[in-house]
Amino acid sequence: MTTTYGGVPSARGAGTAPAADDLSPAERLSVDELRARQLERLQWTLRHAYENVPLYRRKFDDAGVHPDDCRRLEDLAEFPFTTKQDLRDGYPFGMFAVPRRDVRRIHASSGTTGKPTVVGYTEADLDVWAETMARSIHAAGGRPGHTVHISYGYGLFTGGLGAHYGAEKLGCTVVPASGGMTARQVQIIHDFRPEIIMVTPSYMLTLLDEFERQGIDPRTTSLTTGIFGAEPWTEQMRREIEGRMDIHAVDVYGLSEVMGPGVSQECVETKDGLHIWEDHFYPEVVDPIEGHVLPDGRTGELLFTSLTKQALPIIRYRTRDLTALRPGTARPAFRRMDKVTGRSDDMIILRGVNVFPTQIEEIVLGTEGLAPHFQLRLSRKNRMDHMTVLVEALGDTAADRRAAAAADIALRVKDGVGVSVDVEVVDSESLERSVGKIRRVIDERPKD
Repeated sequence: MTTTYGGVPSARGAGTAPAADDLSPAERLSVDELRARQLERLQWTLRHAYENVPLYRRKFDDAGVHPDDCRRLEDLAEFPFTTKQDLRDGYPFGMFAVPRRDVRRIHASSGTTGKPTVVGYTEADLDVWAETMARSIHAAGGRPGHTVHISYGYGLFTGGLGAHYGAEKLGCTVVPASGGMTARQVQIIHDFRPEIIMVTPSYMLTLLDEFERQGIDPRTTSLTTGIFGAEPWTEQMRREIEGRMDIHAVDVYGLSEVMGPGVSQECVETKDGLHIWEDHFYPEVVDPIEGHVLPDGRTGELLFTSLTKQALPIIRYRTRDLTALRPGTARPAFRRMDKVTGRSDDMIILRGVNVFPTQIEEIVLGTEGLAPHFQLRLSRKNRMDHMTVLVEALGDTAADRRAAAAADIALRVKDGVGVSVDVEVVDSESLERSVGKIRRVIDERPKD
């Protein structure tokens, strides 16, 4: 699959829509053309999975469905889910639908909570991945000739290499910085003058702190766009990053089980949710408890079915990410997903109240005198679950201002979230920094 992207590189601060002839052919499809393509590809995927992956044959047979039963896109709802546990049970290569000799690359999760999930790619899969990632960078404002600084981790994690090959496919110059060595990354950005940075939002905050520590105003760098993903982040964090660095901050979404980064992308001209590249990934949103499909506009758990993957087809994969689907805007045929601000498996139930870390983040970012670095610690006191919110102060914030900020956060969490928490404002740079996904929650409760 070959797509040529053109257009003049965007000026700093520009946010205008690209011309129609600057889009890939897929992005110019009508809704009817897209739906027809989806159905044809979905029917192929169901047959491919059923015939080549024993798990899917067993799941389909147990559910009493067959690939031939899919005559409309809506029929997909009759097929069973795939979960992360299914991939772990198939470790390492039980979910592959092609012979090992046809697999060109293997990625895997960290496996910190069990066996890692292993994913494979044929040469055609890698071409599709590079294409969807190139499409994403283009939608974010990237153009051929731009330099892209990639601070996602390389290796078995899909972020670094996924972004890397997509940027090269678009015709960009790549700086494969990976994570870590924060002071050196700041120097490279200052000296190499990239237009685009791809990184987790939490590590972007760490880089911003380092710019300021070195006496460099982040607003004077060459960067015009930040493409942030791999963890939930809020509109408040977008404003924090854009304000401190004078860049466009846009969201990218993906997960290794479905492909990697580049499954959906926020368009720089609208910043109103992430357009899903539905010619390759079919989305559904279901009730996370009952499992039934919800209509567009209703928030629930996001599912994806791959439409073109050869090595590891995935059917109705439960991402655990919470979002809603909405009509397309900047790319009219492709539906948007709301920004993911929580996961069904990251939800904290504290004394009967559902709490998401992003709810706390919004409050922290709206409190003067505090840095955007926080951590939630769960403990048990007198047989009751308890939460302590640790937040870093900005610089040499006085003790009385720290106390006032802590009291303010506690009150706003009580009023806005509905739970009582303790808040401690700690010294600047005393909480653990992350080069990848930040560890927001520390659970110190005894295991019953």
